[in-house]
Amino acid sequence: MPQINYWLMKTEPRVFSWQDLLAAPEQTTHWEGVRNYQARNLMRDRMSLGDGVLFYHSTVKPQVIVGIARVIRTAYPDFFAWDASSPYFDPKSSPENPRWVMVDIQAERSLQPVITREEVCQVPELAEMMLLQKGCRLSVQPVTPGEWQAILALRASS
Repeated sequence: MPQINYWLMKTEPRVFSWQDLLAAPEQTTHWEGVRNYQARNLMRDRMSLGDGVLFYHSTVKPQVIVGIARVIRTAYPDFFAWDASSPYFDPKSSPENPRWVMVDIQAERSLQPVITREEVCQVPELAEMMLLQKGCRLSVQPVTPGEWQAILALRASS
């Protein structure tokens, strides 16, 4: 049985929110537009089917974890990079030599109430979480199994 990994995926809710995911067909979307090589490499090289995802709203106050999702399709070329009308267009990427990837995720459950970044900061087991490290702005971040369990424990009944 393959090992399950865990991730935190940041999104700006004005671009794509948890509610948008819930409203999508089969509550599923492709996670496109990642244009950071480190985040791309994590998606391409380490994400597996069934991996858990903390869906995080950034650029809002307060910043919050709003839901749990799962990876349901592993990395494949981000075809938005080839579309000149897309904000994610990259003229150096092509179908023959794709530079960027995306994965598909599916909503699993909402967190009620949402978990604020401030609440995460108060949990000693989460002190080393990448989300809380100064200067870490990656839109896709690994989460350790212990961190995953500590986050879920905050909303064990939701």
